[in-house]
Amino acid sequence: MTAVPLTLVLLSDTHARHRDAAVPGGDVFVHAGDITRRGELDTVEDFDDWLGTLPHRRKVVICGNHDWCFEREPEEARRRITNAVYLQDSGVEIDGLKIWGSPWQPWFFSWAFNLHRGEPIAEKWKRIPDDTDILVTHGPPQGIGDRTVDDRIVGCADLLARIRAVKPRLHVCGHIHEAAGVQTHGDTLFVNASSLTEFGMRPATVVTWDGTRMTAE
Repeated sequence: MTAVPLTLVLLSDTHARHRDAAVPGGDVFVHAGDITRRGELDTVEDFDDWLGTLPHRRKVVICGNHDWCFEREPEEARRRITNAVYLQDSGVEIDGLKIWGSPWQPWFFSWAFNLHRGEPIAEKWKRIPDDTDILVTHGPPQGIGDRTVDDRIVGCADLLARIRAVKPRLHVCGHIHEAAGVQTHGDTLFVNASSLTEFGMRPATVVTWDGTRMTAE
């Protein structure tokens, strides 16, 4: 049975500045990747220590394109996450809500968890279960939370197609810092939860699940 109301606190792209982030209390904390600057294992350790100080009773983490250690040294990196559920093309159920997490994004300057557009990345999205309630990916779908500072649309068309088929209640991403914000399309609430800016840190986004719909505060 899903507990309602349920408060989800969403954050992404902290890039080793997690301790500077404004994170309110809630039930479930979700981080959508780019924990580190360039995949430093000591940053992962400090991030996990910080997670342990947060009051949320459940925590979910995925990686992003800066988190090289999770691609190059997966066992070493994953064992350092002890205070959250780490998802990589995998899922977890929390209070009746099925959450799926994936770190991939279309090829981006040869960083971590890059795949070419088309079939290589579409194969990853095919793994998203049809009954997913909350989808967490590092990269955004095409046309939603993906406009860069130089006005390019860089999201993934294949991810958008899969989201339209699955219709999750909530999609959380990051990656494109300047496109942070909340949008609703159809039955899905989309949150680009990127926190780091050139001026500092945006606060986490708070979303409430009332048993019927997701609402951003």
